[in-house]
Amino acid sequence: MRIIIPMAGMGKRMRPHTLTTPKPLLKVAGKPIVQRLCEDISKIVGEKTEDIAFVTGHFGKEVEDSLLSIAERMGANGHIYYQEQALGTAHAILCARECLKGKVTVAFADTLFDADFTLDTRQDGIIWTHRVENPSAFGVVKKKNDGTIAGFVEKPKEFVSDEAIIGIYYFRDGENLCGELQYLIDNNITKSGEYQLTDALQNMLDKGLRFRTSDVKEWLDCGNYSATVYTNQRILAIKSESEQLICADAECNESIVIPPVYLGKGVRLSRSIVGPYVSIESGSCVEDSRISNSIVGEQSNIKNTVIADSMIGNHVALNKRTDVLSVGDYNVIE
Repeated sequence: MRIIIPMAGMGKRMRPHTLTTPKPLLKVAGKPIVQRLCEDISKIVGEKTEDIAFVTGHFGKEVEDSLLSIAERMGANGHIYYQEQALGTAHAILCARECLKGKVTVAFADTLFDADFTLDTRQDGIIWTHRVENPSAFGVVKKKNDGTIAGFVEKPKEFVSDEAIIGIYYFRDGENLCGELQYLIDNNITKSGEYQLTDALQNMLDKGLRFRTSDVKEWLDCGNYSATVYTNQRILAIKSESEQLICADAECNESIVIPPVYLGKGVRLSRSIVGPYVSIESGSCVEDSRISNSIVGEQSNIKNTVIADSMIGNHVALNKRTDVLSVGDYNVIE
């Protein structure tokens, strides 16, 4: 199995947090979004992941080394490919053409999920979906009577389906997918100036391939800071029984921790109440404060502060605040 992660976007809706860290490397419940995505896909697929291809912008060596280390920790070969221009989803996937062979899962890096199915890798293709109340805001699948996919509709004005595409796709034949993507490029088949994966999928359906859906229990977005805070809440709840969320060397002095809470290495709490649904990354200190439903980055210092529903970056200093905050790295607010 190979996993391809297109992640070249600038993450503008997540600013100021993405001014210093690409969105897929922002952490929820102690792990980068893209790491959780790859781990959960591997679990659902149930096969060894041989290669993970990250399609990025030019984010620098430190970011690339972080991505390659994620692949290494999963026992996979990591690869970095560049998308020089934002030319659409199909173009982004094709940038990793060397990994488009055999069984391939494509996953866009601003989505996490909770699922309890095991992927049937004998199928030609599987599109992961989630039933939504307002399908007019999403791309959805149309189905035939036998349950296979008949086509795709982007933001339908009239009801055709409530199964929204969440941005994760499985293909049994990566070489065939590569050929269909290249066909779009060679024939300049675009929508709004971009090469779209759904056009390649429709071509594959028209040629007789049979795609099915797998419905996830929960679809979690990391598109903006408030959505990411909510995703952190849900991941903490989901993983609280399977992961050790509080590091052994975290210190809790005269403090109350209301689970689920993630405390990274070297975190120090003093005379504070933390939780529920709080992640505090390594090296951060919290004194005389109350924090709930929030994310706090690395090496940050929070004193005499009450925050909820907030996202605090790395190396931030907060003192005497009572707010809902979205604060980027290296800020001082007093």
